[in-house]
Amino acid sequence: MPLETDFVVETDRLTLSRVTPADAPFILEIVNSPGWLMYIGDRNVHTLEQAHFYMENAYFGKYRLQGFGMYLVRRKEDQAAMGLCGLVQREYLPGPDLGYAFLPGFGGKGYATEAAQGVLTYAREELKIPRLLAMTLPDNHASIRLLEKLGFRFNNTLQDPNTQEDLNLYKKELLS
Repeated sequence: MPLETDFVVETDRLTLSRVTPADAPFILEIVNSPGWLMYIGDRNVHTLEQAHFYMENAYFGKYRLQGFGMYLVRRKEDQAAMGLCGLVQREYLPGPDLGYAFLPGFGGKGYATEAAQGVLTYAREELKIPRLLAMTLPDNHASIRLLEKLGFRFNNTLQDPNTQEDLNLYKKELLS
């Protein structure tokens, strides 16, 4: 249940909330960051106008249709926008998958783990999702370590129907 502050998830150090139109400059920055381009892919978002269009399709529409999506991660102490973490329902997967991306400079401090743990709790307790999936490129070792730390287990390899890339698919049971 969203908190009075309109956060979807709140942890000790972080808040996760729905992306809003005011977040377009951040979205423009993150989708063009080196890690995003390497492990997620170029979304051809190079202007604020393109960022708004991307946000409508990638975030706002998902919130309306699915009731969940990717959330903006902010550090409580200074409200710095650090990354995105949330749930994505892809047409070619049988359930939602956990996704995350953080700007350079916020790695190695446990923020991704904390944000993802918050999303897992939200998915289990509020959304009542029985299991989550997660995908990563086979050479994204940091992401694989994070998924394993969160209790995800390798399930199989699949080919992304959009990019034809081979991906590792992980699964975690949330409800027994």
